[in-house]
Amino acid sequence: MPAVDRIVITDIQAVGVHGVLPEELNRAQPFGIDIELEVDLSRAGETDELDDTVDYGAVISAVARLVESESHRLLERLAARIAEMCKADVRVTAATVTVRKLRPPVPVLVEHVAVVVRR
Repeated sequence: MPAVDRIVITDIQAVGVHGVLPEELNRAQPFGIDIELEVDLSRAGETDELDDTVDYGAVISAVARLVESESHRLLERLAARIAEMCKADVRVTAATVTVRKLRPPVPVLVEHVAVVVRR
């Protein structure tokens, strides 16, 4: 049975246009993204070679590009798209993605709202 190792990326900051309300569609807003990738890291642990693991720098860049270039109404869809992108690497057996809207348009002060998906 392969090891269940994880690569954890916390608080990627990206600005994008995602939301339902008109004011959300007229201006970009900040999002925070956490990603946990389940990957067998045993080979990378032996070889010490970047080619034997998932390059988290490339994942971070790809997530930021996705948030900045796509537009979705729901956080659920944005999180699903990020998870799909992460799962495109066949070495990733599961991806858990948290997307936080840092300035949600709600009538009460909150730190953020978030959705979490696991694929």
